[in-house]
Amino acid sequence: MRRATLADVAAAAGVSVPTVSKVLSGKKHVSAATRDKVLEAVRAFGYEAPRPPATPRAGIVDMLIDGLGSPWAHVVVDGAERAAARWGFSLVVTSSARSDFDLRRWIGIMRKRGTDGIVLVLSRAGAEEIRAIEELLHVPLVLLDPVGQRDPRLSAVGATNWNGGVLATTHLLELGHTRIGFIGGPLDIQCTLDRYEGYLAAHRTFGIEPDPGLTRYGDFLVSGGKRHGAELLDRDDPPTAVFAGSDLQAAGVYQAAAERGVRVPAELSVVGFDDSPLCETMSPPLTTVRQPLDDMANEAVRLISEELTHPRGPAGTRIELATTLIPRASTAPPAKG
Repeated sequence: MRRATLADVAAAAGVSVPTVSKVLSGKKHVSAATRDKVLEAVRAFGYEAPRPPATPRAGIVDMLIDGLGSPWAHVVVDGAERAAARWGFSLVVTSSARSDFDLRRWIGIMRKRGTDGIVLVLSRAGAEEIRAIEELLHVPLVLLDPVGQRDPRLSAVGATNWNGGVLATTHLLELGHTRIGFIGGPLDIQCTLDRYEGYLAAHRTFGIEPDPGLTRYGDFLVSGGKRHGAELLDRDDPPTAVFAGSDLQAAGVYQAAAERGVRVPAELSVVGFDDSPLCETMSPPLTTVRQPLDDMANEAVRLISEELTHPRGPAGTRIELATTLIPRASTAPPAKG
């Protein structure tokens, strides 16, 4: 009898040859039902896939990040660099915020020099861009602090944003604040929605109905915090506290308050999110919610190392690390009177 071929297996399973190849090589984007049909045909034919020659590792993990100017980014890159050394890689960082950055060109560079895996830290990564990276590079891909709607096929490392929203808001409510402003990031970013839901949940626990007029959606930057902070403070009934969706936005709220002669925390309490190095340098030092960025970076690189050693099936791994409230001097009970 002649030796069975991929075409024989494909015909028996009712799928294409490339689909059979994907199943046998452990690639993603194959449904469980299709995978089962292919494997059943493989067993029926006794097909043995030829062993590919071992591909030497490049010893490199690439990080594509959409900006390097913030304290948040510095912590992430530093954590990833230390993690890469721990797991036996060198880290190469590329900023997609450069004016000359072109995704297709970057993918071409990756294919030419080789990479063992990619950590994506992109606030505007669309499904098409991620799919292009996956299909053209065929290496482990991990999203760090993912944004947008979660894709269960992709591995991702994030933080417990909902719980962080609960912690920040509960802290302010326990101090006695009942008019708490919320300045999140863009509405189409999942962490913004999660933090806002935590803000609402804390209010429900205390039996307080939050004023929807105190909610704003910014850009996670100082400029957005300053603009929306000014809007809130210029109201006839301003909030006595603000939960900002990032430390940078909290810094913007500080600026808006200073311009209006509003003292922090005597007249306005402020809570941020991230616990970046900026917090300790602000005056007063900022109360914030810590997301463990260095641990998140370590987990992202570890997942790449793990997948190279033990390839997974079509479903990705989702890891969420705990957030923690870090009280400092920017919060106090509301002023009397």
